[in-house]
Amino acid sequence: MTSSLLRARTLCTLLGWVSCCAAYAEPLRVVTEEFSPYNMTENGKLTGLSTEVVQAVLDDAGMPASIESMPWARAYDIALHGKNVLIYSITRSPERERLFNWVGVIVSTHTCLYSSAAHPIHLDNLDQARAYQIGTVKEDVGEEYLQAHQFTVGQNLQSSNKYEFNYDKLRLGRLNLWISDARNAAWLARQAGDDPDKVLVESLPLDDLGEDLSLAFSLDTPPALVERLRHSLDDIHRNGKYAAIMRKWL
Repeated sequence: MTSSLLRARTLCTLLGWVSCCAAYAEPLRVVTEEFSPYNMTENGKLTGLSTEVVQAVLDDAGMPASIESMPWARAYDIALHGKNVLIYSITRSPERERLFNWVGVIVSTHTCLYSSAAHPIHLDNLDQARAYQIGTVKEDVGEEYLQAHQFTVGQNLQSSNKYEFNYDKLRLGRLNLWISDARNAAWLARQAGDDPDKVLVESLPLDDLGEDLSLAFSLDTPPALVERLRHSLDDIHRNGKYAAIMRKWL
């Protein structure tokens, strides 16, 4: 390597560190919601598959930050309009693509319309769901998806602030259908003492809805900060930490 090339690489490295330090000068805010088994509070501690991935990424990046759990609509609004805000677990959908700086995928998932085994509904297409009352969570990707297909809150959508409310309403017959991530649906059923295989019917898989839960930054975030967390997400894949977390939760 020539001395001029070495000096150039050294300068690039120094400039990178300066850029990163400038990015870290602003406090980092991390927001999420109660969305089992990905992010959830147990015995006063925030845990879950996604939370462990995010914590490992932050540790790798050397960026200590407390994580705030709140209703999804509030977390989403903070991430839309705040500075240096990291949000998870957020589905990367076409409608959201330009609203955030996307860091990367936490885990792949699958979303369905569910009905109760006590009152099973079998659908051939989404249009058939218009005749039913469907449970959603305010500003969740499921609600956004259905609204984009001309479903309306207050008509055929019942919007809640918590996922468990929708499971309870479905079980009690107050909803006909519930749009949910598959792992979240099974988790909530088990938490209620039910066997998900016996109480939930997969009425319609929604294969065209984004299936990756991700980390994303608010748009008002320095590019160096976004890149640092992207590198750290890659790091935990390479060093085996990500695989260990998946084995624990899946």
